[in-house]
Amino acid sequence: GVMIRHSSVVVLLHWLRENVTDEERSSVLFSTSINFDVSVAEVFGTLAWGGKLVITENALELATLDEEVVHVSMVPSAAAELLRSGGIPASVKTLNLGGEPLPNALAQGLYALETVEKVGNLYGPTEDTTYSTYYVVPRGAEQVLVGTPVANTLAYVLDRHLQPAPAGAVGELYLAGGGLSRGYANRPGMTAERFVPCPFGAPGGRMYRVMDRVRRRADGELEYLGRLDFQVKVRGYRIELGEIEARLAEHPGLRAPVVLVREDTPGDRRLVAYYLADQPVAVDALKAHLADRLPGYMVPAAYVWMEAYPQTPNGKVDRRALPAPEGASYAARAYEAPVGETEQALAGIWAEVLGAERVGRWDDFFELGGHSLLAVQVISRVRQALSVETGLGDLFLRPVLADFARGLETAARADLPPIEPVERGAGLPLSFAQQRLWFIDQLEGAGAAYHVPTRLRLRGGLDRAALVRALDRIVARHEALRTTFVTADGGAPVQRIAPARETRFHLVEHDLRGHAGAGAELRRLTAEEAGAPFDLARGPLIRGRLVRIGDDDHVLLITMHHIVSDAWSMGVFTRELGALYAAFRAGESDPLPALPIQYADYAAWQRRWVDGEVLKAQAAYWNETLAGAPELLELPTDRARPPRQDFSGGLVGLELDAELTAGLKVLGRRHGATLFMTLLAGWAAVLGRLSGQDDVVVGTPTANRGRSEIERLIGFFVNTLALRVDLSGSPSVAEVLARVKARALGAQHHQDIPFEQVVELVQPVRSLSH
Repeated sequence: GVMIRHSSVVVLLHWLRENVTDEERSSVLFSTSINFDVSVAEVFGTLAWGGKLVITENALELATLDEEVVHVSMVPSAAAELLRSGGIPASVKTLNLGGEPLPNALAQGLYALETVEKVGNLYGPTEDTTYSTYYVVPRGAEQVLVGTPVANTLAYVLDRHLQPAPAGAVGELYLAGGGLSRGYANRPGMTAERFVPCPFGAPGGRMYRVMDRVRRRADGELEYLGRLDFQVKVRGYRIELGEIEARLAEHPGLRAPVVLVREDTPGDRRLVAYYLADQPVAVDALKAHLADRLPGYMVPAAYVWMEAYPQTPNGKVDRRALPAPEGASYAARAYEAPVGETEQALAGIWAEVLGAERVGRWDDFFELGGHSLLAVQVISRVRQALSVETGLGDLFLRPVLADFARGLETAARADLPPIEPVERGAGLPLSFAQQRLWFIDQLEGAGAAYHVPTRLRLRGGLDRAALVRALDRIVARHEALRTTFVTADGGAPVQRIAPARETRFHLVEHDLRGHAGAGAELRRLTAEEAGAPFDLARGPLIRGRLVRIGDDDHVLLITMHHIVSDAWSMGVFTRELGALYAAFRAGESDPLPALPIQYADYAAWQRRWVDGEVLKAQAAYWNETLAGAPELLELPTDRARPPRQDFSGGLVGLELDAELTAGLKVLGRRHGATLFMTLLAGWAAVLGRLSGQDDVVVGTPTANRGRSEIERLIGFFVNTLALRVDLSGSPSVAEVLARVKARALGAQHHQDIPFEQVVELVQPVRSLSH
């Protein structure tokens, strides 16, 4: 229950007196439940100023009433049904619609009735006494806005720091002023969460967090962009349901579309669209309509035609009562089994990577949910299973299984030798990446620049013995975590691997229960843990601290040196810790499969093939690509570059909102580019403009897990790709995207060569300053 003061209602009624004409007030439809806040405006906003109410139980029976009605207020979905059925009599001059987003197609459809003179969009939550903003939709308008605040109402568009968002920027809407209610009856926690202190105006003021995304235009009008709580996550993607509904509403013949996430089968979350129409629309046509406007992961799987929506007592769409889709609601793409050994093997690989039950020969990899990271795994498995050489570019050009398989049949045989275990002697070589970090450590001494820290919050009862056993098992399982680096007789560094039976995870424990400054002490311990130096020769190169901050609340701090780990490795570590802890806590044995190779085997393999023909081909690519590249990016900094670089610096966050992100994905899709390629093109353009250079080289990390046998290893595999972007000739957006796409795919195809070897090949000017 929302507690509204009489004084707030009076404020609303005085605004209605000024904004509703005597003619409109002369005959007002009253069909709203008195439990719905709109009834307050309809009843008192009419009777208090001498108007007349025409009462009916059902607004959809408007055309059958004995008395003529001039002014109607209702939800857009009800108005759409009246318009469709021809149920709006000629007496109706004004329709004020609210409670749901108002589609422009509906507003203009109402104006097509010659007798309708005004269509208004009333916006506002009950918590702000029914109406907060108002907008009269112009006849022939291309967009419906939510307008400007009603009298004595303040509307703030704020960023996540509660600072005003500039005109044109997307922010979150907060309301304040005379209409603000007291809060929720008997719900102090909920009231405190949504009615927050107002940083503007007199001290002690409050404002209401609406949970709507809006934009304030230059003319002051507010534009509604969707609910924050209608933002969902499906298969790892954040999706704005309102955006899908808006794009679906652009299809001719559809009315009031509704999009939900359904999980009718446990674990299978999928988007389902519902729509009103005179007759069903072909599912393939609706999918094609959205595919031209949205990225693939935002295109619903099913489309359900409804003659009418189930409604709540207040006349809104009852989303919970919408039916589950049936077979005819899905796109009619017939499944055809893969043909031949190559297609069958490829279908198995796609199914494994995508988590699909089955893959047909006409299925599109990216329509099934594939993206560039999954594509890398496909290429890796294809090389191993089919012994053919292919690249990401081939999958982008031929994303349909049958087409991709046909290309594989003419591809060159893969020349990279398998990674095999090597003898564990005294002279195990370092990988090229490890050698670089070892050299930096020798040159500059131990520092925190190459530490990889992570922090895990453990809530609930903790089985300490199971946790310690799981940590010990991970160290025993991965040789990289038992490795130190020493100098051999000739002066070159070698790996020394400690026996598993002699090595334990180094865990320090702290108990902050009852500590007066527990928060500050936890921050101090976190910084101390992440910054304490490692000794590469003595080890260990992984360590942790378990900090107890409550009886059932712990923080686990883990730090590894980059020479034995990377970001992918931290994911491996976390997954294995969860699996091992659960098993040991239940009294079970280690559930993880054995690792056929270790990092030292990879390092020896890399050293073996680095002088072969494959490397020579990759070296030739980078020699040609980076020939004549600029030595530096000359940015107009306000300080001179120091003679010797250090690792001090700052981090500035930039958040791209959901609307812009979706637009970038649509742009990329139009040009066959991934989101990474699209962002890289924009980033390079910015750097080129700031520096005045039309030749920009951007370094980007790559996981470098192009072989399936190393996907489950902890180790330092990450590589750096130097992506050179040509901005010469005042290129168009399409031309820049094409250049970046070609460069990114080429770099991915030649990523096996270590960055350290590329530097040796290109021989750039060396300087301690950069």
